[in-house]
Amino acid sequence: MKTPRYTEIEGRSPGFFALMAVLIAIIGAGVISAFIMHGEGHIITGMTNRIVWGTPHVFAVFLIVAASGALNVASIASVFGRTVYKPLSPLSMVLSMTILAGGLVILILDLGRPEHLLDVPLTQFLYNTMPERWTHSVFGWNFILYTGFMFIVGIYLWFTLVKRHNKYAKTASMVAFLWRLALTTGTGLIFGFLVAREAYDAAILAPMFVVLSFAYGLALFCLVLIPAYAWTGRELGDVIVNRLRKLLGIFVAAALYFVIILNLTNFYSAAKADGIQNFLLFGGNSYSQAFWIGQILLGTLAPLALTLLPGFKSRGALIIASLLVVIGGLSQMYVTIIGGQAFPMDMFPGKIVESVIGDGAIAEYSASLYEILLGLSGIAITLFLAVFAMNVLRILPESLADKDIDPHHSA
Repeated sequence: MKTPRYTEIEGRSPGFFALMAVLIAIIGAGVISAFIMHGEGHIITGMTNRIVWGTPHVFAVFLIVAASGALNVASIASVFGRTVYKPLSPLSMVLSMTILAGGLVILILDLGRPEHLLDVPLTQFLYNTMPERWTHSVFGWNFILYTGFMFIVGIYLWFTLVKRHNKYAKTASMVAFLWRLALTTGTGLIFGFLVAREAYDAAILAPMFVVLSFAYGLALFCLVLIPAYAWTGRELGDVIVNRLRKLLGIFVAAALYFVIILNLTNFYSAAKADGIQNFLLFGGNSYSQAFWIGQILLGTLAPLALTLLPGFKSRGALIIASLLVVIGGLSQMYVTIIGGQAFPMDMFPGKIVESVIGDGAIAEYSASLYEILLGLSGIAITLFLAVFAMNVLRILPESLADKDIDPHHSA
């Protein structure tokens, strides 16, 4: 395989400026929405004292999980020695950081007091991370995991781009690989350790989120890679595209396996089968529709057909499959996060709870425009930072033609 020559994109065309303008407009709309919610209160959203994590959290958790998976390509190249993916490693690293940044910005703005971003960590971080406290707080773990991920992947990128430090890249890749597994596991355990919510409370959510990250992250990677090469006139060979297609199909199939196991396990529990499982899967509500139509049909079965069946080998099919995986991932987060809160908690097992304040009733939720704009702004931030990085850093190979990356290719 030829040594790739990395260059930045010029960023001088009208299309480039139009794209950046659209992304800035979406980001601005999201920021304005966040500050309107901050001023008016969450009364203007669909959230209540029952649904405290709304649509912004759906986008945020999806992006945080996908950030780990976006590092797939770099990990496969360095940790597992698949050198055909090595030219794409820098883009993989940059995307993993920008995706995580987009997710975390949503969380910061959705928490309601973004002005405390600096003073709370500085004044309370050490107290909250004392051994007797942080060992009982998954959120305490994730503060370390998220910031650590940014730092480690940044070092990994530096070692990769600066030739004199290339000898350290292998070690950095292994550390980054292990850290990303810990990050996604920690995100899954936020829900897995929430025993009060029947929809969560499952240890399998930790490995399930790891596998989901593989599919989500690779889908976003494909959605950036293919347009970037098409719009900049660079050659992208079929070898890379076909490998990414098959890899995406395998990850989607693995994610489906974990979804099936999780739901079969819940159906095995008599309490969950009669309650939360029937509500989420067969309740005839927005959650069951999001599960069967968004997550299973559009987000799983359709991508499997587009990536694994021999009749679909075009790049357009891979783009559509990747978009559907993103839609399926957002649907899955919607069912998990919001559906899990909508179902009433079993405050007194074995007892019937009735009162005038709605105890035991299904919580209603309808996302407001403010929430949707805030969520979309996180994706826009991810893309803006990714395009900006491609414009100022040499992270894209000039050519990924088959003859340049496949030593066995014959013209």
